This record gives sequence, structure tokens and C-alpha cells, in this order.
Amino acid sequence: MRLTKFTDLGLRAVMRLAVTEQAEPLTTREVAEAMDVPYAHMAKAVTRLQHLGVLEARRGRGGGLELTGLGRQASVGWLVRELEGVEEVVACDGDPPCPLRGACRLRGALRQAQEVFYATLDPLTVADLVTPPTGPVLVGLVGHRPE
Repeated sequence: MRLTKFTDLGLRAVMRLAVTEQAEPLTTREVAEAMDVPYAHMAKAVTRLQHLGVLEARRGRGGGLELTGLGRQASVGWLVRELEGVEEVVACDGDPPCPLRGACRLRGALRQAQEVFYATLDPLTVADLVTPPTGPVLVGLVGHRPE
């Protein structure tokens, strides 16, 4: 199974924020720069994470992004499900629909594999993802700032 770039960005943003000191919150732009991704893409992921209650964003002086308690303790499986949506691995009912869909055993096997994938991620929390050696690397990420 392959995650969408949107989910990847969301997970990276949450991981980066999990190691940020509360006294120095990062902005969406700073997170995007640290992860070397376009600001607009990161902004969309941050907005979705806000809607999920995983992070809070404050505007103005002293503002920035802050991971919530839910965000810190969120199950990675839950987070991936929320960011990915409920799409199946294959589009059997697409346009045109697959001619095998009525008698195919692949669809059920792929659905089962997808659930095992998520179940493997369910016991992990965001806090688990940023333990060493990952956390120190995340803290050291510095974006490419324009001069």
C-alpha cells in the first residue's frame, strides 16, 4: 500500500511539531521549509490536521502551530485512516467497472491486507514516532530560507 503525498505531509508535520518547544511554536511556512515541500501543500495538510483536532494554529505575534494532546497521543493508524479517507486499494466499481468484480477474489484480499496495514499502525502514537533517533533529527531540520 502506498500513502498519498497529502498523508505523508500530514504525518511529517505532526512529527515535526511533536518535537517543537511550546515556547517557540513553528509557523506553517517554517514546517514546510524544514520538510522541503511547497508551502501551499503543507498549508492544506495543516488545515486538515486542525479540523481533526490534532493541532491548533494561532495567528499574530507569538502565534504558530501547536500539537494538541490528541495530536501527541493519536494513533498513527487512526491518523492515516483520517488523512487517506476510506478509499479501497483498487477501484473495481470505477468507470468503466472491472469486468471481474462479480467473481474476483483479489478485492477482498486487498481489503484485508489494507486492514492489516492499518492495524499494524494502530498501536503506534505520534509520540512513539519521535523517539530517538528520529526526534533529534527532526529538531535539527532547518528549511531553505530565501536570502
